[in-house]
Amino acid sequence: MRRLIGVVAVAMTLSGCAGAGADDDRPHIVVTTNILGDVVANTVGDAARVTTLMRPNADPHSFEISAREAATMRDADLIVSNGLGLEEGLQRHLDQAAEAGVETYVAGEQIDVLDYSDGEAEGTPDPHFWTDPARMRDVVDGLEAAAKDIDGIDETAVEQAAAAYRTELDQLDREMTESFGSIPEQHRSLVTNHHVFGYLADRFGFRVVGAVIPGGTTLAAPSAADLRDLTAAIEQADVPTIFAESSQPDRLIQVLADEAGVDVEVSELFTESLTEKGQGADTYLSMMRANTERITSGLSPGPTD
Repeated sequence: MRRLIGVVAVAMTLSGCAGAGADDDRPHIVVTTNILGDVVANTVGDAARVTTLMRPNADPHSFEISAREAATMRDADLIVSNGLGLEEGLQRHLDQAAEAGVETYVAGEQIDVLDYSDGEAEGTPDPHFWTDPARMRDVVDGLEAAAKDIDGIDETAVEQAAAAYRTELDQLDREMTESFGSIPEQHRSLVTNHHVFGYLADRFGFRVVGAVIPGGTTLAAPSAADLRDLTAAIEQADVPTIFAESSQPDRLIQVLADEAGVDVEVSELFTESLTEKGQGADTYLSMMRANTERITSGLSPGPTD
């Protein structure tokens, strides 16, 4: 029941509303992305009021907030952000809140960071660490400590909620390890809209063949040469499925599938945003389980392969 309470808390706050009246005297945590919003709500349980700024199905690279939401950030007891350059449309508000003395927790500072290995973003930090549940466990560890430092918070409640959520993350990690282990090594090649699976590849032994958008942000655009190079890489790697992200139109990746001139399937993944409730990925755990099933299904060889 505890986890369900956390999920409901996120669902009530995704619109920018705290989901509680003005008489709620619990500490207030404001979170940038909806993936982190779900993780925060589950980590602190009922010990804090959680407001998530990013709406379902939004793009974390480009979403923006209202003046009222910016003021909410400045009044928070703690702001939780992804960091590593992910929240491109929100960074100035994060900087202003920090300068105003608001306590901040940057999840990207708590993990072993990978850099992009190619493309326009080569050598810069990759912010998509949530594709590795073990790194998300590190985020929860640091978040628990940051939450317990908030004045007036129920530390025991935070400890209990965080311990329960770590157990769920460990279970998710075991499920992903088992599922991906069923894919033959020669079939573990990933192509998606843009570079988002570096951490998953590092953890579970995949090769990132390439991305339709060559940079680390969805705000970039591919050139004709980029598409030709990626088409050649797909043909060489004999990739059976390429993956489109749920937060982005799949037109470009469909064009790429057509350009490749081979029998390539296109499968949708939930990568950078949670969905509305009932759309398949309204929590971090359900998002990762859905992606695991689709990647495993898309890359596993058929009976004649």
